[in-house]
Amino acid sequence: MKNVGKFMQEYGVLVALIVFFIINVITRDNFLTAENLRNLISQNAYVGIIAIGMTLVIMTAGIDLSVGSLVALCGALAVLTLNKQAAGEAAPNTAIFMAALASVGIGSVAGALNGIAIAFGRVAPFVVTLAGLAGFRSLALVLGDGGEIRSQVTEFQDFGFGGMAVPGLSMQSGGPLLIYWSTFAFIGVALLASFLLNKTRFGRYVIAVGANERAAKYSAINIQMVRVAAYTLLGGLVGLAAVLNAARMNSVGTGSVGLYYELDAIAAVVIGGTSLKGGKGRIWGTVVGVVLLTMISNMMTAYRIDTDWQGLVRGAVILIAVLLQRSGKDGK
Repeated sequence: MKNVGKFMQEYGVLVALIVFFIINVITRDNFLTAENLRNLISQNAYVGIIAIGMTLVIMTAGIDLSVGSLVALCGALAVLTLNKQAAGEAAPNTAIFMAALASVGIGSVAGALNGIAIAFGRVAPFVVTLAGLAGFRSLALVLGDGGEIRSQVTEFQDFGFGGMAVPGLSMQSGGPLLIYWSTFAFIGVALLASFLLNKTRFGRYVIAVGANERAAKYSAINIQMVRVAAYTLLGGLVGLAAVLNAARMNSVGTGSVGLYYELDAIAAVVIGGTSLKGGKGRIWGTVVGVVLLTMISNMMTAYRIDTDWQGLVRGAVILIAVLLQRSGKDGK
């Protein structure tokens, strides 16, 4: 039983993904279509990008509840910047680049402010980011007059729906099967974050700070700066996710975009095996957690289960993941 508990703690998310995959293959005729498998990865790519940053923050024994509201703020600024550049007769590609720069920039600044308040102000992460959850959304609503901000650049939505065609595969409609740019961004961010966590000094510092803050301090690690860097990195990734999401929708609904993204990101991180106490985590687990949550939502939609039930299912999955973590510790 001890070995089983330890195995489930380490690889339970993969077991769950395989089980759900097999169930879908058996019960759904169209599950293995190339278009559906593409959607499993791309559907939650924005949340996945955020979840990767959240993994690093949680590994420092922190948390960020403000990411959903920050998506709205970054997206609003991105579209406003885009429209202003277009009004100044900037080339479409230049306007899109400036919008992305503004989104990632304001996200990084907001993340840094969260990190500074937590690290140097010694305020609990829950309190600081709860304030951000309310404050960032409010700023987004002010920028959008409480409504939607629409892009005036046609190429922006083309970018959102653009991607790279997969040779030899096509959609049911007959058009080429595209892997969206947001999916490539998700995969690229995951690879870079994995390298950062496992192959660099910063990654070792993140693990050390979360595992034992006092020991990290005695080892001459600048704990405050590690925390600020983790929150800044998460904020930048939120900005990236925000501009990709805005391009996809060609607009930003300041009151609705990003709602519950923080819960989805935290769920993917916990399901992937990262400890909420800090000091332990893995990027690949978070990626699998994102895909697993997407598959569950995909299943519920296919089976025509009311979307109101999805929150209950997600909550149950999080609870089971935490219980598996505890069982693994008990089995050591």
